[in-house]
Order: sequence, then structure tokens, then C-alpha cells
Amino acid sequence: MSQDKTIEPRQVTSSKLAVLRGHSIFCDLDADAFEQLCRYAKHATLKRGATIFSKGDPGNSLIAVISGTVKISISSADGRSAILNLIGPGEIVGEVAVLDGHARTADATANSNCEIFVIDRREFLPFVRSQPALAMKFIELLCARLRWTSDQVEEVILQDLPGRLASALIRLTERHKVAQGGRTIAVTQQEISEMVGMSRESINKQLRAWATRNWVRLEHGAIVVLNLEPLQEIAGSEVQES
Repeated sequence: MSQDKTIEPRQVTSSKLAVLRGHSIFCDLDADAFEQLCRYAKHATLKRGATIFSKGDPGNSLIAVISGTVKISISSADGRSAILNLIGPGEIVGEVAVLDGHARTADATANSNCEIFVIDRREFLPFVRSQPALAMKFIELLCARLRWTSDQVEEVILQDLPGRLASALIRLTERHKVAQGGRTIAVTQQEISEMVGMSRESINKQLRAWATRNWVRLEHGAIVVLNLEPLQEIAGSEVQES
């Protein structure tokens, strides 16, 4: 983890531990087991742009996001990049390398100012072995990650720009509760372009077309989904027609 962009850890409050407790993997742990897990969790605050880990690094820790967003991405030698996922509060990242002991498969970067828990693999694996139900939870998580990846591959292969963009917005809105006037997604058009594999100019043109129909509203650093139904129809029809 890049030290120059990491603020020294400070005392962990109960509200931050509640975010960890609220994760579907840890929510069923009994009080003693959760207290033990908390002793392993080291709290840190990161500035936007801080590198958490890079592709090829040893998978020696599990990361739980308390606040902010962590970007999971890959990049090519010629400078192109693709965003694989955006991990928000209450989610974890780095579980694959932690469980199999192999190298990281992608880069993880603080996409905003973030607070995280870092749990060392040397402490976490014995803890999982002592909690059989926890191992099953991780199997479910890995299956969910595989389904997510499968959906992304399907979109890239079978859908054109409108379908890919609609599918990406739908996935992102599923992580946000319905708010009055729409669902706000804290994502830039450049980030969306890196998610769907199309140019920012093409993304902007399509979003503006949808904005004229009041399906979305464009804000600085965010997209507000005003009408989800037509986007769902576009995403569904693209797959069926292909």
C-alpha cells in the first residue's frame, strides 16, 4: 500500500466496526468470533489515488471498505485501462488472492478518499478454518463474483454501446437505495467508458441523448438515473436480439 498517500490509522469507532458487522459474510458471526475478527482488522485512511495493491502483488491481506470507493482495474502496456468493479462501503476486496495464496489479479486504487480495514492473511485463514460457516459464505461470495464477471463478458460480446451502457448503469444503481428524484451514481463518464470499453465521447453522446428523454441527468462527477425502466428494456432487448 502506498505509504505517501496513507494517513496513519486512528482509533476505530463502533460505527466503523458496524460497517464490517453489516457485511453479509460477517453478519452471522457470534459476538466472540466477531470480537476476535475485529482484533485482526487494522484501520487506515487513504487519500484518493492511493494504491492499495497492484496486479502481481502477493495476496497477503483482505480489504474491507468502510467508506469511499475502491476501484478494481487492469491496464495495458500502451496505457489503456479497464475498470472491472467499483467496491463501496460494506464490501470486501482481495478475497481471491487471500484464499488461494497466489498473486493479485488486478489493481486496487482508492477512487475517492477512503477508510478501510486490512486483515492479514496469516491471521485470517486460521480464523476462517475455525468458522466453517464462514467458509461457506466465501464460496457464495466467489460465486457472486463469477456471475458478475460472466455478465460483463456477455455484455461486451453480445451488446452494442446502448446495451452495454444501460447494463452498466443498472448494475451500479443496484448498489444504491432509491432516492427521491432518482438514483445518483457517483461515477464519471471516463470511468463508465473504462467499464464498458467505449470512448468517452461515445458515452457522452449516448448519455446526452438519454438526458433529453429525461431518463438520466448528468451532474459533475455523477449520473442520476431518473427512469430505470427504459434502460432495463434496452439492456434486455440487446441480449435477446443478439
